[in-house]
Amino acid sequence: MKTKIHRILCATDFSDVSRMVVPYGIELAAELNAELYVAHVIDLPTISVYGEAVFDPITQQQRFMEFARREIENQLKQASVEATPLITIGHATEEIASMAADYDVDLVIAATHGRSGIKRLFLGSVTARLMRMLSCPILVLRTIEELEKPHRQTIPFKRILVGCDFSEDSDTAVECSVNIAQEFEAELHLVHVVEPTQYKDHLSFPAQPGDSLPTDLHEAIKQKLSAMVPADAANWCEEIKTSVLVGKPYAELVRYADLYDMDMIALGVRGHGMVENLLVGSTTDRVVRRAPCPVLSVNPAVRQ
Repeated sequence: MKTKIHRILCATDFSDVSRMVVPYGIELAAELNAELYVAHVIDLPTISVYGEAVFDPITQQQRFMEFARREIENQLKQASVEATPLITIGHATEEIASMAADYDVDLVIAATHGRSGIKRLFLGSVTARLMRMLSCPILVLRTIEELEKPHRQTIPFKRILVGCDFSEDSDTAVECSVNIAQEFEAELHLVHVVEPTQYKDHLSFPAQPGDSLPTDLHEAIKQKLSAMVPADAANWCEEIKTSVLVGKPYAELVRYADLYDMDMIALGVRGHGMVENLLVGSTTDRVVRRAPCPVLSVNPAVRQ
């Protein structure tokens, strides 16, 4: 049975980085006939967006709330779907996660700047934390200025790439991606990247990016990838493809997405051998910062 995305929440802080989120959410909600929420959190320590210092937060709250509501209304003026503004005060990550849970949201959309470390903009750090906290998948967009081919952030999705390391995280990413691929009748590409250090007992040579694997190992991995997709998915997906690559997972997944013009990459937040703290460089975080298309991040640990 197909699982439909019924409710979408767009998280925006009104920065230049996040201004693409609401138009993207409107278009996706229209395609899926989904309810749309636009959320803004007034995070008082982060005040530059409101244009003034906060000396008395209590007396300024109403002004900030009115500003946020007007800003959201302006972004929704030409919307082709109905949308509900959600405005609150607090810490952005916790409040967005709470709203997503309270409204039983199926998908959150947020934006991040591709740069890392202290150069991350505000919503970038919030997005990284949301990837680990949300009880639903989060679709992460890159700034248009950073993309060589901006049209890749278009809807509907026709080609979806899923990075599979056979962990619980990637199992859940496949499940979510199958549902989306069914909705759009899209091609589904399941890719496993062989890291030589993890397969050293199976390889008799020092594997390098682009190398061919022994036939028996290659076929065994492809069969395992195929087994991750429900048998009836072929009735709805345009095509299901499996590939096995050699190299660093983040680099090979980004290269594959670029080469085959993917519309979306789906990944679990963690996986075998991955650094748990996203800010210091997991595969998912690195893909988000380099991907030529939106990245769907799924955290099964908080979906159960």
